[in-house]
Amino acid sequence: MMAVFLPVSAQYKIEEVPSKKLNSSREITILTPPSYDTDKNRKYPLLFLMDGDYLLDPFSGIVAYTQYWNDLPEVIIVALTQYNAEQREFDTQTAEQNGLPFEQSERFFEFLAYELVPSLEKKYRIAPFKIIAGHNLTATFMNFFLYKEKPVFNAYISMSPELATDMEIHLPEQLAKLQTPVYYYLATADGDLASQRKAIQTLDTNIKAVTNPNLKYFFDDFKGASHYSLVAHAIPASLYDIFSCYQPISSSEYLEKIVTLPSGYVKYLTDKYDIIEKDLGLKIPIRLNDFKAIEAAILKNGVYDELRDLSDVASKQYPKTTLSDYYSGLFYEKTGDSKKAIKAYMRSYNLEPIGEYTTDFMLEQAEKLKER
Repeated sequence: MMAVFLPVSAQYKIEEVPSKKLNSSREITILTPPSYDTDKNRKYPLLFLMDGDYLLDPFSGIVAYTQYWNDLPEVIIVALTQYNAEQREFDTQTAEQNGLPFEQSERFFEFLAYELVPSLEKKYRIAPFKIIAGHNLTATFMNFFLYKEKPVFNAYISMSPELATDMEIHLPEQLAKLQTPVYYYLATADGDLASQRKAIQTLDTNIKAVTNPNLKYFFDDFKGASHYSLVAHAIPASLYDIFSCYQPISSSEYLEKIVTLPSGYVKYLTDKYDIIEKDLGLKIPIRLNDFKAIEAAILKNGVYDELRDLSDVASKQYPKTTLSDYYSGLFYEKTGDSKKAIKAYMRSYNLEPIGEYTTDFMLEQAEKLKER
């Protein structure tokens, strides 16, 4: 039994999953996020760990940390127990001639794709976005999901894969055929196993040559890390890469991508959250700090008409709060119509506060205009 060290808020349990394909059962550990039992209508991305024996603790720790700061979304983690090295090699073996699974490994693939994942989807509230992670042999094996026309997983974390025969050629060919968005993260290190590192570098070169817009590719070559220690670097890097669109607007995103625009700030904001919903299957309200970032860009560039658009978005996102009237009042204030600005600020009297935009704050804004 693997040792599990988890945050007190995490809910986890161990299950035995019977398999007709394997004619046996396999052990998995399931971690549901802190909000799982209180938000009954919410669905969560799946993070599936092939090497649950040693990947569960580091992944769950990073996930807990990033969720605390709302940098990354809450996920359901499912970790597969491999039991021992012999079982792991048996499950992931490939034919030397063509580099494909055969016999036991083919049955193992079918267990994962056609028994385990469907059973998890029936039992748990799993969003359409599914991530799979593996190291060494399992990092290679999970690539076979991409050999299928409709991959089971949407994102892949491949840490120092021991590539099967000609995989550095065949995998990029499959990635070029993608019909839906796929995130693919690949990692090696300068201290990685020499034979694997050369093949990984070739794979990286070939993937970078793929021009399919559905492929979201990330590569890390860590300095001063070994075949084993690179995992500690790759886990946070991969999660932040894959969930980059989910993260709140950062100072660098603001400075490099937003404030430099001549216009279209509100469109940038709504597009950002549309991508979160489309790619990750997560529909979340626009963060208040992201509203503030767009407001700052509008004010800095003097494109005050967009404050009305921001007010419309705020009305849809937070209809019972003061936010929409705040931006409406700010629009009129910046365009010189003090009467309408005062009226907009005063309308918030019976609305719910949001952040610092309390009723008192809104009334103060109105009073300041009256005094001018």
